[in-house]
Amino acid sequence: MRGSSWSHGPRQLAVTLAWLRLCAIAGQVFTVAFVSYGLGLEIPLGALFAGIGVLTLFALFAFWRLGMDWPVTRLEPVVHITVDTIVLSYLLYLTGGATNPFASLLVMPITLAATALTVRPVAFVATLAVVAYLVLMRWFVPLPAVADIGEPGGYTLHLIGAAISFAITAAMLGFFITRLARALRAQQAEADLERERALRDEGILAIATQSASTAHELNTPLSTMRTLLGELAREHAADARLSADITLLAGQAERCRNILRDLVAVGSNQLAGIAEPMTVGEFVGRVRESFHLLRPEIEVGYTGEDDAEALTIHVIPALSHALVNLLNNAADASLAQGSDRVELRAGRLGDQLKFRVRDYGAGMQANVQRSIGMRFQTTKGHGLGLGLALAKATAERFGGSLVASRAQGGGTLQCLLLPLATLDNPAHGH
Repeated sequence: MRGSSWSHGPRQLAVTLAWLRLCAIAGQVFTVAFVSYGLGLEIPLGALFAGIGVLTLFALFAFWRLGMDWPVTRLEPVVHITVDTIVLSYLLYLTGGATNPFASLLVMPITLAATALTVRPVAFVATLAVVAYLVLMRWFVPLPAVADIGEPGGYTLHLIGAAISFAITAAMLGFFITRLARALRAQQAEADLERERALRDEGILAIATQSASTAHELNTPLSTMRTLLGELAREHAADARLSADITLLAGQAERCRNILRDLVAVGSNQLAGIAEPMTVGEFVGRVRESFHLLRPEIEVGYTGEDDAEALTIHVIPALSHALVNLLNNAADASLAQGSDRVELRAGRLGDQLKFRVRDYGAGMQANVQRSIGMRFQTTKGHGLGLGLALAKATAERFGGSLVASRAQGGGTLQCLLLPLATLDNPAHGH
């Protein structure tokens, strides 16, 4: 059992039954010893301990079997419950049958089965429990008569046993129903998350389709702009200030053409499954170079941790764009607070490659951090909310994740985690 992600399949039910069986054996031994030696009742000790011994042997067998790698089918927990019910019915037969207050424990297997099995196995378990109870109503070994315990008017032994049985039933029902409800809530949350991912991916696909058309249409006007800017640069070569501005515009126009080429390359390489092998250091160098062309006014502080820079990974263009998008968002956040600094770190975290991008902005609100990259949302007046969504979608395609948190000293820390196994063979992430 793992908190809210508790699994309630056949294997988990079998494991739960195995541990409860040990508790039941201990409780049965204590109860039989207390009734026989503590209360002095004449009960068939040999026959009772023989039944408990059989259950103990089965418990050992169950733990041995669950230690194997064989898959647990839905039939196996039914067999376990059947054995438990038969042994409990045998013990009840020797101790008063249906008049024994612990006869109500026959209902517990039905509750446990209902948490993990389908209708037919649950119906079988319920039928078995009902038949066992009906049989115990007609055939059983009566318990010796017992006088009231304690002062006159106090609880009888039967009422004490009924109270203990009720406490056990209430505790088990509360425990398992709570765990089941928690598991169902976790599944609902996961379903909501998957629905948000699907909506986000549909939006990205629509944008990608429109982008392909836009890229084709923009290529012609950008070529015209580059030609005109070249002519203007020659005509105004004597004006140093204007010439510098024209050169900057020409560089930005060329950058736009390169972005369009990269856009086409992303789609082509994705369809062809092409990934370029390079070291992490080379990859980060290319990302920083691309970002410098895009945002020359931003200072990027870079730190390579451990031996991460020497690792060889296979990179598709989408991965570079994801990291550039994170840097671009960090740059906007820093500039909004009057800073021109962002920080980039690359390192290893176990079997994952970790990129951390830190800005010096005002920091994200907690609700934005939790839903980062799931919707096209932005805190910038001029933003489209695409950068983080695309970065998170890329991380998930590689089997990784994107997590945001408040940075120590202010700002936001974006952590991009990517499994090294997928980066060694990026086809696994497609």
